[in-house]
Amino acid sequence: MASNITSGALEHMSSFLIEQRSWLETKWENYYNWMDNDILATGFLLLTVHELAYFGRSFPFMILDMIPAMRKYKIQDNRPPTYKQYLECLRSVMLAHVFVEAVPIFGFHFVCDFFNISYRAPFPSLWTMFYQLAIFFLLEDTWHYWGHRLLHTRYLYKNVHKQHHKYAAPFGLTAEYAHPVEVAFTGVGTVGSPLLVASIVGEVHLLTVMIWITLRLFQAIDSHSGYEFPFSLHHFFPLWAGSDHHDDHHHYFVGNFSSSFRHWDYFLGTETPATTRRRDFKLNPFEKRHEIVEDPDDLADKKSAEKATAPAADSTTYAQTTGSN
Repeated sequence: MASNITSGALEHMSSFLIEQRSWLETKWENYYNWMDNDILATGFLLLTVHELAYFGRSFPFMILDMIPAMRKYKIQDNRPPTYKQYLECLRSVMLAHVFVEAVPIFGFHFVCDFFNISYRAPFPSLWTMFYQLAIFFLLEDTWHYWGHRLLHTRYLYKNVHKQHHKYAAPFGLTAEYAHPVEVAFTGVGTVGSPLLVASIVGEVHLLTVMIWITLRLFQAIDSHSGYEFPFSLHHFFPLWAGSDHHDDHHHYFVGNFSSSFRHWDYFLGTETPATTRRRDFKLNPFEKRHEIVEDPDDLADKKSAEKATAPAADSTTYAQTTGSN
């Protein structure tokens, strides 16, 4: 009896999903037919998804930053973002969206043709989309980990990545606050993951790519939000990084290089000492980070400046003690 009920429920759910997918497929086809230009149709679709996902996910955190009662969930509660910081960050992000990201977005249709990514109906099965999304997350996390470590080498950090570290206490909008070179570099991992899968299995759909971009943006914004909640995903899925993991990276300027997961940092020993301590000693994940840590690059510049002025200072002291003119 129970088996019959379960079987009937699954059949009903399956038919419902098929009906909804058919409705979406019809709307999708109508959109492309209405645009009558597949290049522009794909470009506007991706741009709309990107902007809605980015600002739709980051603005709620901005509202939380305005509510004093939510400060208890803020990891670095002693450094809430200011209106000036929000405006400066928003301006930079908008410029990047227009002049750095819009061009490849509107050129993505040609990429779809080259890699045989389907952009017309029918849609792939839910299982196909699920396993491909899982692979995308793993591939991008690998790219991000090694690329992020490269960005922390002396030259690339000073000239490229340092901009992203301007906010040692990040907030949601800072997810794409970065140098244009870094925006492009990070984008390669996001877009390159589905392209790699498409080149191997040859059955990736644009809808799957859109869902992937949305989820990747949500992940990036959440990890930069600066908020640690009791319902944060890493409490239920320990492999997930989340804001608790990435906030330490911004706070200490090094370590915790991964984007979505923790395995690369764990196995290669690149976790921050604070992250390791909280895990090994099972400490409160909601502990606050109140100490102020200075950017190592700034410290290095100060030391260099001190060394450069030291000989002149010694010379002046010697002249004063010998009565020289």
